[in-house]
Amino acid sequence: MLRVLRILNRFNLGGPTYNAAYLTRYMYPTFETLLVGGSNDCSEKNSEYIVNQLGIKPHKISCMRREISIYKDYKALQQIKKIIRDFRPHIVHTHASKAGALGRQAAIGLEVPVIVHTFHGHVFDAYFNKMKAGIYKTIERKLASKSSGIIAISEIQKDELANKYKICHGEKIKVIPLGFDLNRFRENTETKRFEFRTKYQIKDDEIAVGIIGRLVPVKNHEMFLNSFKQLLNKTSKKVKAFIIGDGEMRGYLERKASQLGLNQLSVNGFIPPNNANIIFTSWITEMDKVNAGMDIIALTSLNEGTPVSLIEAQAANKPIVTTATGGIENVILPNKTALISKNNPKDFSEKLLQLVENKELRKSLSKEGWMHVSDKYHYKRLIREMSNYYYELLDLSKVPCKMTVAV
Repeated sequence: MLRVLRILNRFNLGGPTYNAAYLTRYMYPTFETLLVGGSNDCSEKNSEYIVNQLGIKPHKISCMRREISIYKDYKALQQIKKIIRDFRPHIVHTHASKAGALGRQAAIGLEVPVIVHTFHGHVFDAYFNKMKAGIYKTIERKLASKSSGIIAISEIQKDELANKYKICHGEKIKVIPLGFDLNRFRENTETKRFEFRTKYQIKDDEIAVGIIGRLVPVKNHEMFLNSFKQLLNKTSKKVKAFIIGDGEMRGYLERKASQLGLNQLSVNGFIPPNNANIIFTSWITEMDKVNAGMDIIALTSLNEGTPVSLIEAQAANKPIVTTATGGIENVILPNKTALISKNNPKDFSEKLLQLVENKELRKSLSKEGWMHVSDKYHYKRLIREMSNYYYELLDLSKVPCKMTVAV
């Protein structure tokens, strides 16, 4: 049996965890996979429940964390090397930046036959200043040159990696979109909608707008708050906004909402009677219920690879307002499932206003979502394409049946 060591940045809620979990679970028994991951930050929702539900017991490297630490990163590197020596993988497949840096460095040093890296977004824009971004690009180019293959999760991302950032030649980059089990977004939707809207006290004549994701600078929630305030000044409709997620910027965003004069509620368990027009819910794991309860899904990110929230919104046939960055335009259908906004509050509020004021437009943008994502982002398609790519790389590397790993 072919062995794959799959290394994930950390077990935080998002696309990379789902991607790694489905690949680990459903590529078996052709590929025996050991899933390894770092620790999520205290401000992030732990996502180990996703892999546990699939019967996967991941190996945790607690010192592999989001922040840069010479001591912890070196310690994590040594642990990865030990895992490679013990597990003797034919393939090391890393996901996202930290895992990609440490995992590939270890695999290169121990001469693992096939080394693959998936970019789930990147850190070249919106995260660091120009000098730091340049350093990271140099590191990624060197690692890419030693990798057997690079995976982009969208055509736009591939173009950026090859042509904008020049990480490696485009011929070395394979596009394999993420895959999910999206059927739950189609099941018992009316019951789920009733339960969610009852819990959060959303009246029948109120329009619920949800923005889902980590409360961190790159997600640009501040622009959403400014846009929502402008929306309320322009419409007579009853509208509630839901900030679904948590993170380092929560306190700042709550203060910002107060400065804008928004009537807010931060949920911590029990939800008291309220007339809030903006609700901070923290993390919610049942995203099928969230989407069922929403009328509009928003996204304001400065950078994205493949935004899971927009895939799920389309699976639930919910209209979208989003900025256009990274791989977003590969995920949605402009003017068919989503309205595209410029990256400023005025234009974003105008797009929200169009949907809030026009029920028929909301219905129109809801019609094609499921058909667009049901096959394109299904995990069975992901497994098929990844298996084919692994075999292609194994063939190129001429892996023998009994392979040895240098120590």
